Amino acid sequence: MPKILFVLTGTDFWTLADGTKHPTGFWAEEAAAPYEAFTAAGYEVVVATPGGVVPTVDKSSLAPEFNGGQEGADKVAALVDSLTELRHPIRLEDVDLADYAAVFYPGGHGPMEDLAVDAASGRLLIDALNSGKPLAVVCHGPAALLAATKDDGTNAFAGYKVAAFTNDEETQSGFADKAKWLLETRLVEAGVDVQVGEPWVPKVVVDRNLITGQNPASAAPLADRVLRELG
Repeated sequence: MPKILFVLTGTDFWTLADGTKHPTGFWAEEAAAPYEAFTAAGYEVVVATPGGVVPTVDKSSLAPEFNGGQEGADKVAALVDSLTELRHPIRLEDVDLADYAAVFYPGGHGPMEDLAVDAASGRLLIDALNSGKPLAVVCHGPAALLAATKDDGTNAFAGYKVAAFTNDEETQSGFADKAKWLLETRLVEAGVDVQVGEPWVPKVVVDRNLITGQNPASAAPLADRVLRELG
Protein backbone atom coordinates (compact mmCIF):
# COMPACT_ATOMS: atom_id res chain seq x y z
CA MET A 1 0.00 0.00 0.00
CA PRO A 2 1.48 3.39 -0.98
CA LYS A 3 2.15 5.79 1.88
CA ILE A 4 1.61 9.49 2.49
CA LEU A 5 3.67 11.21 5.17
CA PHE A 6 1.91 13.56 7.59
CA VAL A 7 4.39 15.91 9.30
CA LEU A 8 2.80 17.35 12.45
CA THR A 9 3.94 19.82 15.03
CA GLY A 10 5.33 18.27 18.18
CA THR A 11 4.55 21.17 20.49
CA ASP A 12 1.47 21.87 22.60
CA PHE A 13 2.09 25.60 23.00
CA TRP A 14 2.83 28.74 21.01
CA THR A 15 4.95 31.44 22.64
CA LEU A 16 3.32 34.84 22.26
CA ALA A 17 5.07 38.21 22.11
CA ASP A 18 4.69 38.78 25.83
CA GLY A 19 6.28 35.41 26.61
CA THR A 20 3.10 33.61 27.61
CA LYS A 21 2.52 30.11 26.24
CA HIS A 22 -0.77 29.76 24.40
CA PRO A 23 -2.07 26.15 24.33
CA THR A 24 -2.11 24.80 20.79
CA GLY A 25 -1.01 21.86 18.64
CA PHE A 26 -2.31 20.69 15.27
CA TRP A 27 -5.70 21.79 13.93
CA ALA A 28 -8.13 18.85 13.93
CA GLU A 29 -9.91 19.43 10.61
CA GLU A 30 -6.64 19.95 8.77
CA ALA A 31 -5.45 16.48 9.74
CA ALA A 32 -8.80 14.67 9.81
CA ALA A 33 -10.22 15.70 6.42
CA PRO A 34 -7.09 14.80 4.42
CA TYR A 35 -6.67 11.59 6.42
CA GLU A 36 -10.18 10.51 5.44
CA ALA A 37 -9.57 11.37 1.79
CA PHE A 38 -6.19 9.67 1.54
CA THR A 39 -7.13 6.47 3.35
CA ALA A 40 -10.37 6.18 1.38
CA ALA A 41 -8.24 6.35 -1.78
CA GLY A 42 -6.10 3.44 -0.58
CA TYR A 43 -3.13 5.24 0.95
CA GLU A 44 -1.52 4.45 4.28
CA VAL A 45 -0.82 7.50 6.45
CA VAL A 46 2.39 7.67 8.47
CA VAL A 47 2.75 10.45 11.06
CA ALA A 48 6.11 12.06 11.81
CA THR A 49 6.90 14.68 14.45
CA PRO A 50 10.10 16.28 15.75
CA GLY A 51 11.65 13.72 18.07
CA GLY A 52 8.77 11.32 17.50
CA VAL A 53 6.65 12.92 20.24
CA VAL A 54 2.92 12.18 20.22
CA PRO A 55 1.24 15.23 18.65
CA THR A 56 -1.33 17.27 20.54
CA VAL A 57 -4.60 18.38 18.98
CA ASP A 58 -5.46 22.03 19.52
CA LYS A 59 -8.50 21.82 21.81
CA SER A 60 -9.94 24.95 20.19
CA SER A 61 -10.19 23.10 16.89
CA LEU A 62 -12.67 20.66 18.44
CA ALA A 63 -15.14 23.40 19.37
CA PRO A 64 -18.59 23.44 17.71
CA GLU A 65 -18.08 26.95 16.29
CA PHE A 66 -15.19 25.68 14.17
CA ASN A 67 -16.95 22.53 12.97
CA GLY A 68 -20.37 23.68 11.84
CA GLY A 69 -22.05 22.85 15.11
CA GLN A 70 -21.98 20.17 17.78
CA GLU A 71 -22.56 17.29 15.37
CA GLY A 72 -19.56 18.29 13.29
CA ALA A 73 -17.47 18.80 16.41
CA ASP A 74 -18.36 15.34 17.68
CA LYS A 75 -17.49 13.82 14.31
CA VAL A 76 -14.07 15.41 14.03
CA ALA A 77 -13.26 14.64 17.67
CA ALA A 78 -14.19 10.99 17.16
CA LEU A 79 -12.12 10.79 14.00
CA VAL A 80 -9.05 12.33 15.61
CA ASP A 81 -9.46 9.97 18.55
CA SER A 82 -9.60 7.00 16.16
CA LEU A 83 -6.37 7.83 14.34
CA THR A 84 -3.99 5.31 15.88
CA GLU A 85 -1.23 6.70 13.66
CA LEU A 86 -1.23 9.82 15.84
CA ARG A 87 -0.30 7.75 18.87
CA HIS A 88 2.64 6.08 17.15
CA PRO A 89 4.57 8.74 15.23
CA ILE A 90 8.00 8.19 13.80
CA ARG A 91 10.87 10.61 14.33
CA LEU A 92 10.91 13.36 11.72
CA GLU A 93 14.69 13.07 11.78
CA ASP A 94 14.47 9.44 10.58
CA VAL A 95 12.15 9.97 7.60
CA ASP A 96 13.21 8.44 4.29
CA LEU A 97 11.42 10.38 1.56
CA ALA A 98 11.73 7.41 -0.82
CA ASP A 99 9.12 5.57 1.27
CA TYR A 100 6.33 8.04 0.47
CA ALA A 101 4.22 9.03 -2.52
CA ALA A 102 3.50 12.49 -1.08
CA VAL A 103 4.19 14.69 1.93
CA PHE A 104 1.56 16.69 3.81
CA TYR A 105 1.88 19.34 6.55
CA PRO A 106 -1.31 20.26 8.48
CA GLY A 107 -1.45 23.50 10.42
CA GLY A 108 -2.50 24.83 13.78
CA HIS A 109 -0.36 27.41 15.56
CA GLY A 110 2.07 24.67 16.61
CA PRO A 111 4.24 24.86 13.46
CA MET A 112 4.88 28.53 14.29
CA GLU A 113 6.67 27.31 17.42
CA ASP A 114 8.70 24.31 16.25
CA LEU A 115 8.60 23.49 12.53
CA ALA A 116 9.41 27.08 11.56
CA VAL A 117 12.90 26.53 12.97
CA ASP A 118 13.30 22.76 12.60
CA ALA A 119 16.35 21.90 10.48
CA ALA A 120 15.28 18.30 9.80
CA SER A 121 11.91 19.50 8.56
CA GLY A 122 13.60 22.14 6.43
CA ARG A 123 15.79 19.52 4.74
CA LEU A 124 12.79 17.25 4.17
CA LEU A 125 10.84 20.08 2.55
CA ILE A 126 13.70 20.89 0.19
CA ASP A 127 14.11 17.21 -0.72
CA ALA A 128 10.36 16.84 -1.28
CA LEU A 129 10.29 19.95 -3.45
CA ASN A 130 13.20 18.67 -5.53
CA SER A 131 11.73 15.17 -5.80
CA GLY A 132 8.71 16.25 -7.82
CA LYS A 133 6.40 14.37 -5.47
CA PRO A 134 3.26 16.20 -4.31
CA LEU A 135 4.13 18.41 -1.33
CA ALA A 136 1.01 19.74 0.37
CA VAL A 137 0.91 22.32 3.16
CA VAL A 138 -2.11 24.06 4.70
CA CYS A 139 -3.00 27.03 6.92
CA HIS A 140 -0.20 27.62 9.48
CA GLY A 141 1.70 24.62 8.11
CA PRO A 142 3.59 26.94 5.71
CA ALA A 143 5.45 28.25 8.77
CA ALA A 144 7.60 25.16 8.20
CA LEU A 145 8.73 26.60 4.86
CA LEU A 146 10.70 29.21 6.78
CA ALA A 147 13.19 26.53 7.86
CA ALA A 148 13.86 25.42 4.27
CA THR A 149 17.04 27.42 3.81
CA LYS A 150 19.50 26.61 1.05
CA ASP A 151 23.29 26.64 1.42
CA ASP A 152 23.44 30.19 0.06
CA GLY A 153 21.06 31.39 2.79
CA THR A 154 18.04 31.89 0.55
CA ASN A 155 14.71 30.17 1.08
CA ALA A 156 14.02 27.18 -1.17
CA PHE A 157 10.44 28.39 -1.68
CA ALA A 158 11.35 31.93 -2.71
CA GLY A 159 9.43 32.76 -5.88
CA TYR A 160 6.84 30.02 -5.34
CA LYS A 161 3.17 30.95 -5.26
CA VAL A 162 1.76 29.84 -1.90
CA ALA A 163 -1.49 30.05 0.05
CA ALA A 164 -1.16 30.37 3.82
CA PHE A 165 -3.08 31.70 6.82
CA THR A 166 -3.32 35.42 6.18
CA ASN A 167 -2.72 38.45 8.33
CA ASP A 168 -6.41 39.31 8.01
CA GLU A 169 -7.39 35.87 9.30
CA GLU A 170 -4.92 36.13 12.18
CA THR A 171 -6.40 39.53 13.02
CA GLN A 172 -9.95 38.17 12.98
CA SER A 173 -8.77 35.26 15.16
CA GLY A 174 -7.63 37.77 17.76
CA PHE A 175 -3.94 36.83 17.68
CA ALA A 176 -2.37 39.34 15.29
CA ASP A 177 -1.53 41.81 18.05
CA LYS A 178 -0.31 39.04 20.36
CA ALA A 179 1.97 37.10 18.02
CA LYS A 180 5.74 37.50 17.83
CA TRP A 181 5.41 37.47 14.06
CA LEU A 182 2.75 36.96 11.42
CA LEU A 183 2.98 34.08 8.96
CA GLU A 184 2.01 35.96 5.81
CA THR A 185 4.49 38.74 6.60
CA ARG A 186 7.36 36.38 7.37
CA LEU A 187 6.78 34.32 4.21
CA VAL A 188 6.79 37.47 2.07
CA GLU A 189 10.03 38.56 3.74
CA ALA A 190 11.52 35.18 2.75
CA GLY A 191 10.65 35.84 -0.89
CA VAL A 192 7.56 33.63 -1.05
CA ASP A 193 4.74 34.87 -3.29
CA VAL A 194 1.75 34.63 -0.93
CA GLN A 195 -1.59 34.52 -2.76
CA VAL A 196 -4.13 36.13 -0.42
CA GLY A 197 -7.76 35.03 -0.71
CA GLU A 198 -10.90 36.02 1.15
CA PRO A 199 -10.76 35.19 4.88
CA TRP A 200 -12.03 31.73 5.79
CA VAL A 201 -12.95 30.84 2.19
CA PRO A 202 -11.29 27.72 0.73
CA LYS A 203 -8.29 28.61 -1.41
CA VAL A 204 -5.79 26.15 -2.91
CA VAL A 205 -2.73 27.26 -4.86
CA VAL A 206 -0.65 24.92 -7.02
CA ASP A 207 2.85 25.86 -8.16
CA ARG A 208 4.73 22.97 -9.74
CA ASN A 209 4.57 20.11 -7.20
CA LEU A 210 3.79 22.43 -4.28
CA ILE A 211 0.11 22.44 -3.24
CA THR A 212 -0.90 24.86 -0.50
CA GLY A 213 -4.14 25.86 1.23
CA GLN A 214 -5.00 29.08 3.05
CA ASN A 215 -7.09 27.98 6.03
CA PRO A 216 -8.89 25.03 7.66
CA ALA A 217 -11.64 25.10 5.04
CA SER A 218 -8.96 24.52 2.40
CA ALA A 219 -7.82 21.18 3.85
CA ALA A 220 -10.37 18.96 2.12
CA PRO A 221 -10.02 20.54 -1.37
CA LEU A 222 -6.24 20.46 -0.93
CA ALA A 223 -6.39 16.72 -0.24
CA ASP A 224 -8.54 16.23 -3.34
CA ARG A 225 -5.95 18.07 -5.43
CA VAL A 226 -3.15 15.90 -4.03
CA LEU A 227 -5.06 12.78 -5.06
CA ARG A 228 -5.56 14.21 -8.55
CA GLU A 229 -1.80 14.83 -8.81
CA LEU A 230 -1.10 11.27 -7.65
CA GLY A 231 -3.43 9.98 -10.34
